[in-house]
Amino acid sequence: MSSDHYFSPAPGTVLKTRQITVQLHGQDRLLTTANSVFSPAHIDTGTEVLLKYAPEPPLTGHFLDLGCGWGPIALHLALASPEATIWAVDVNERALDLVRTNAAALGLTNIKAVLAADVPTDVSFSTIWSNPPIRVGKDELHGLMQTWLPRLEPKADAWLVIQRNLGSDSLQRWLAAELPPHFETTREAISKGFRVLQVHRD
Repeated sequence: MSSDHYFSPAPGTVLKTRQITVQLHGQDRLLTTANSVFSPAHIDTGTEVLLKYAPEPPLTGHFLDLGCGWGPIALHLALASPEATIWAVDVNERALDLVRTNAAALGLTNIKAVLAADVPTDVSFSTIWSNPPIRVGKDELHGLMQTWLPRLEPKADAWLVIQRNLGSDSLQRWLAAELPPHFETTREAISKGFRVLQVHRD
């Protein structure tokens, strides 16, 4: 049995791709996924909840999909805001390759699928959307939040989806306590056992 996880940087399993049909931005899309990435058979429930309850993104700017997997959030953002630049960030190189494949299949040229270190340090974000990788552990998760959320532009919002029984309420309390005072964290939606959190920067 492989010890690979979807958060393994370079999965050691033999690549096995598959095509799936999913609905993104109001239309059915034929996309490619693979083994050793998160939720390869369909859009996972948490991401579906986020896509349903988060508002329309801004028209332009730099957007971040943190923990992008094979790309459903990044692809949705790119379709919704073709003038924006979407940074799809993951540690899993296989997942990043799939994002590039899917963006090309949809004719999208506004997605940059990269490792975190490849996002220029001077880029700030008009919005951040994330179904964060909870299973990396609390310390790693908190580090991701502390690294990326402060890069929101003033008056911008982050939208996070977290399963209730995997710590959504405790993460909300932690964000309220640990982020600078010009950040406000609120619970915006509850659906199918998931919480959608909004983090607003004044």
